[in-house]
Amino acid sequence: MDIGIFGSASTVDGIADQVRSAADDGFASFWSPQIFGPDAITALTVAADRVGGIRLGTAVVPTWPRHPMMLAQQAMTAAQVSNGRFALGIGLSHQIVVEGMWGMPFDKPLSHMREYLTILMPLLRGEAAAFAGETLTAQGGIEVPADPPPVLVAALGPKMLELTGQVADGTITWMTGPTTIAEHTAPTIRAAAEAAGRPAPEVVVALPVLVTADVAAGRARAADEFAMYGLLPSYRAMLDREGLDGPEDLAVIGGPEEVAERLGAVHAAGATTVVASEFGSAEDRATTRQLLIAMNGLS
Repeated sequence: MDIGIFGSASTVDGIADQVRSAADDGFASFWSPQIFGPDAITALTVAADRVGGIRLGTAVVPTWPRHPMMLAQQAMTAAQVSNGRFALGIGLSHQIVVEGMWGMPFDKPLSHMREYLTILMPLLRGEAAAFAGETLTAQGGIEVPADPPPVLVAALGPKMLELTGQVADGTITWMTGPTTIAEHTAPTIRAAAEAAGRPAPEVVVALPVLVTADVAAGRARAADEFAMYGLLPSYRAMLDREGLDGPEDLAVIGGPEEVAERLGAVHAAGATTVVASEFGSAEDRATTRQLLIAMNGLS
C-alpha cells in the first residue's frame, strides 16, 4: 500500500521539517493544503530543494484566485526545483470562501474548471495557450524548462470526475470514504480516462487518522477539529453518500488493527495512494506514525 503524509505548518521551515521527517520515515509522498498558512507551492518548492527522494504535492490549490498561466509558472518552477517530484493538486474551493472571502462569483464551477484545464494543461506541456472562453482567456506561453507535473483535480461529483478523467492525471479527495471511492469516484474517473484514451488516473485519498485506545475521546476530538467539513456542501454530500452523520464517523480512529483494516479498505476500494492526516496529541501522532510506517509499502 502506498501511504503518503498530509501536513501543514505556520512556517516554511516547519513544512520543510515535516517533509524531512516523512522522507526519513520512508514515505513516498507528502501533501500540503493551500488554506490560510504559507503558500503551499512556495513552501514545497523550498522543501524540495532541502529534501530529496520524496514526492511533494498540493492538496489543493484553489483555482479561482490564480490565473492558469500564473499557476503554470509556479507549478513548473516547483517541478524544476524538485526534478520531477512535484504534483499539482487543484480544486474549486467552496462558495463560502470564493464569494464570502475573495469577493469572486462562484458561477458555473464545472465550466470554470473545464476552461481552466484547457489553458493549464498545454502550458504545462510547454505549449502556448490560445483560448478565449466564457470565464477565462489566455494568450501566450511560459518558459520554465522542466517535465510537466501531473495535475490532480479535487473532483467529487460525476461531471467533475468525468472531466478530470478526460484531461487531467487523477483526482485527490478529502473526507471521502471507501464506499464512495469504490462505487463512484474510482469507476467514474477511470471509465472517463479509458474512453479518452488516457492512462489510468491516480486516485489519491486523504483522511484523518488516529491510532488510540480511547476511541470515544478520539471521536470527540475529530468532531471538534473537523466540524466544518460536515457543513460545507461538497463534503456533506460525500458524508451522506457513506450514510454518516459527521466527520468523526469517517475519520479513521481506533487501535492499530482497526486502523490498519480501515486504511486497507480504502486502498482496496481503488485508492492508488492513501494519505494520512495524523491528528491528536503528540503521543497519539507518534503512535499513529509507527503504524503508518509499518503499513507503508505493504500489499
